[in-house]
Amino acid sequence: MRKFSSYGPVDLDLHFYVPRTALIDAAWGQLVGDNPIKGGHYITVWAPRQCGKSWVMIQTLWRLMKDNRFDVLKLNLEHLKMETDPEKVMREIARILIKRLDLDCPPVADFTAFEQLFHRDILNRPLILIMDEFDALCDAAISGLVGVFRNVYNLRNDDPRPSSEKDYLLHSVALIGVRSVLGVENAKGSPFNVQRSLHIPRLTADEVREMFDWYQRESGQMVAPAVVERVYRETRGQPGLVSWFGELLTEGYDGYVPAHDRPIDATDFDRVWAAALQVLPNNNVLNIISKARQEPYKKLVLELFRTDKKLPFRFDDPQINFLYMNGVVDQEAEQNQYYLRFPCPFVQKRLFNYFAFELFAYMGQVHEPFADISDTISATKLNIRNLLRRYQTHLQNNREWMLKDAPRRSDMRVYEAVFHFNLYAYLQNFFESYPSDIWPEFPTGNGKLDLMIRHGGKMYALELKSYKDAPAYQQALAQAGRYGNQLGLARIYLVMFVETIPDAARQTYEVDHIDNGVTVSPVFVATGA
Repeated sequence: MRKFSSYGPVDLDLHFYVPRTALIDAAWGQLVGDNPIKGGHYITVWAPRQCGKSWVMIQTLWRLMKDNRFDVLKLNLEHLKMETDPEKVMREIARILIKRLDLDCPPVADFTAFEQLFHRDILNRPLILIMDEFDALCDAAISGLVGVFRNVYNLRNDDPRPSSEKDYLLHSVALIGVRSVLGVENAKGSPFNVQRSLHIPRLTADEVREMFDWYQRESGQMVAPAVVERVYRETRGQPGLVSWFGELLTEGYDGYVPAHDRPIDATDFDRVWAAALQVLPNNNVLNIISKARQEPYKKLVLELFRTDKKLPFRFDDPQINFLYMNGVVDQEAEQNQYYLRFPCPFVQKRLFNYFAFELFAYMGQVHEPFADISDTISATKLNIRNLLRRYQTHLQNNREWMLKDAPRRSDMRVYEAVFHFNLYAYLQNFFESYPSDIWPEFPTGNGKLDLMIRHGGKMYALELKSYKDAPAYQQALAQAGRYGNQLGLARIYLVMFVETIPDAARQTYEVDHIDNGVTVSPVFVATGA
C-alpha cells in the first residue's frame, strides 16, 4: 500500500500525492512555448522550501522527454553549493552537460566557451534545460551563468528563424530555487521576466482532503473529517508538513503505534500534534527555526509576534524576502494592503516554543515551596487574576537577571514578545506539578496571541495584548468578546501588558465587560521595574 512521504521527491508508485496537473501544464507550456517554433521561455520556478518545486518539475521533465523535437536535461546543482569559485562551478556544469548530452567538444575553460555549448555547431537539436537548486550556487556563479543565459536569450530573440534553425539552440531554461527572482543580487539584471516565473503554491483544502481520501480508499481505514480539516488548518497546506502529519497519523513514531482497526479521530490527532510540537524532529521545521534565529532576521521575527500592529509585507525588503522564501513568514491581504504573517499555526507555535525556552529555560522559583497558593489554585479551580498578580510579582522581583540578555529594540526597550514568552514559561513552571495543559494559540497568524489553560476540567483563555491607548483598549475588549464567543466560553481574560499603571487606572480599567454574550475580564500586567 502507498504511504505518506514528507522527505524528498514523492514517488508516484509508492506515495500518496496530489497530481497538481494545472501546475505541470503551466510549466510544460512555458518551456515548450506558446508557439514552439519561436522558442520557449526562460523562467524561474520558485516557492518556499518543501512546497513541491522539484516534484512538479520532475513530472514536467518526464512529459517533455516524450517530445522528440527537443533534448531535455535536468541538472541537480546542490553538490556545488560549497564551491566559491564561479569558474569551477561553470566548468563542472559544462562537464555534466557534455557528458549527459554526449556532445563532441573539448572541456570548457571559461564563460565565453560555456556560451558556445548552446550553439548549433555543438548541440544536435533544441535543448530544454532545467537546473534544480540553482540558488544554492554562490552569487558570482549565479551572476556568470545568468549573464550567459541573458546573452543567448537576446541572440535568439534577434534571430527570426524557427527555434531549431537559430544559431543558438537553448530553447528554454527553468531555474528552480527558493528565491523569487534568481540572480536578484546581480546588479546587471536578469533575463527572466518575473511574469514568466512559475510560483508553486501550497496545497488547497480540497487537495489535502484528496490525499486523505486516497488513503481511506486504499487502507480501508476512515479518517474523521475534523482530523483532515485540522491538518489543513494547522499546516495551511504546506506539502511537506501535510505529508508529515499523514505519516505520523498512519504509521506512528517511537512510542506510538496507531490503531488501524478503527477510524483516526481527534484524540489521535491531539496525541500526534503534541508530539510534533514538543519532541519530534522535522528537517523542514528545524530549517525554519535555524533561519528565524539568525541575525539580523531574528529581530524581525520577534517584531512579528507583537500584538499592537501588523507589519507591512514588502517583497523587495531583503530580510522579508529571505524569511519568506525560507518558509518563516508569509503574506496576507487586507483591503488592498499586504501584511506579514507566519506561514501556518504549527510553524508559529514551534517558533514560539523555541524562543520562549531559548530565552527562559530557567525561571527561578515561581513560589516558595510552602507558600499558601490556595487563593490561586486548587485541584478543581483556578483564579486567573491572582495567578497573573503572582506572575507580575515574580517578573518584577526577578526582572534584572531574567531580562538581562533579552533581545531589545534600538531604543533599548525589550520586545513585546519577550514578555509573552516569559509569561508562557512562567505558566509552564507554575503548573508543572498539576495535570494541566498550557498551550499558545494564534488565530490570525499575526497580531493575536492566546494562551489556553486546561485545568480541573475547565478551559481558560487568556488573550494577550500590549496596552496602547484607550481607543485600542476598547477595540481589544470587543475582539476578545468575539473570540470568546467563537470558543464557546462564558469568560475570557484580556491580559494587557503595560510598562506601568497607576492604581486608580487599574481600578477603572480592570472592570468586567460584556461583549457578544461573553464576560471579558481585563487584567493589567506591569512590566516595568
